[in-house]
Amino acid sequence: MSTDGVSAALRRYLEAIYYLEAEGEKPRLTRIAEWLGVSLPTVSTAIGRLVEAGLLRRTPSRTVAFTAAGRKRGARIVRTHRIVERWLTDELGLDWLEADAEAGRLEHAVSEQVAERLFERMGRPTTCPHGNPIPGAAAAPAAERPLGGLTPGERSRVRRVSEVTEHEAPMLLRFLADHGFGLGVPVRVVSTDAGAGALTVEVGGTRRVAMSLDMAQRVWVD
Repeated sequence: MSTDGVSAALRRYLEAIYYLEAEGEKPRLTRIAEWLGVSLPTVSTAIGRLVEAGLLRRTPSRTVAFTAAGRKRGARIVRTHRIVERWLTDELGLDWLEADAEAGRLEHAVSEQVAERLFERMGRPTTCPHGNPIPGAAAAPAAERPLGGLTPGERSRVRRVSEVTEHEAPMLLRFLADHGFGLGVPVRVVSTDAGAGALTVEVGGTRRVAMSLDMAQRVWVD
């Protein structure tokens, strides 16, 4: 049992629901099961416990939603995860993919007190290494759009990689890192091929990278 009275197993459900909502997805039980890689009956049991604990409520549309207390708890869990990710990349030099995996293992063992010490030590970062906001950090909301929405010749800069990509397509993180993508890196769409569902992107002003439109939709730019 964690220090906040919620087991690590149940904390994973709060974290998953927070991420799904942040990406604009409806947290249906089937989607939560898919996200966590567990059976539907397992999800149903866990959700029931979180409802009893006053952290979630069921909705008429067959989804679940946070209560005020549950949203606060979910935000704290995600905050710790993203702070740990930043520490792993900024202080220990891990890459995007390694940091996400290691943070998932460490976050439930790191107390809020330690997380806040790390947060202060790193100068109060506002995002995780992939550009997703750290809950509670002072960051002004910014307009963003998917890389796949740019037209040929249009320029922008990488702002973030979607949380869904972090969780469900880790090898895309590897592809992006290996091809020069990173926060703030300038990009320009060179050409698109709607029929093939692909585009070519100039990364960092020098490198040209061919990628699928689906992949480009997961990279957000300003």
